[in-house]
Amino acid sequence: MGDCLEFRVSKGVITIAAKAESTDDEYTPEQRRIIDDSLEVARKDREAGRVYGPFTATEAAKFLRKELKTT
Repeated sequence: MGDCLEFRVSKGVITIAAKAESTDDEYTPEQRRIIDDSLEVARKDREAGRVYGPFTATEAAKFLRKELKTT
């Protein structure tokens, strides 16, 4: 299969770029449902304050050490 191109025109300038491939067929409907369900759970956890971070690697290590001491 050949590359798909996208042409854009703005103020007299034509830009030609490789068009990103569609990911519509990357997952089965069942896989998409599982992913969407997981994302919804994550969204609810984030909104309820049940998640930590984001962390740098150093911050994550400090956080984990602190958590291990309290358990």
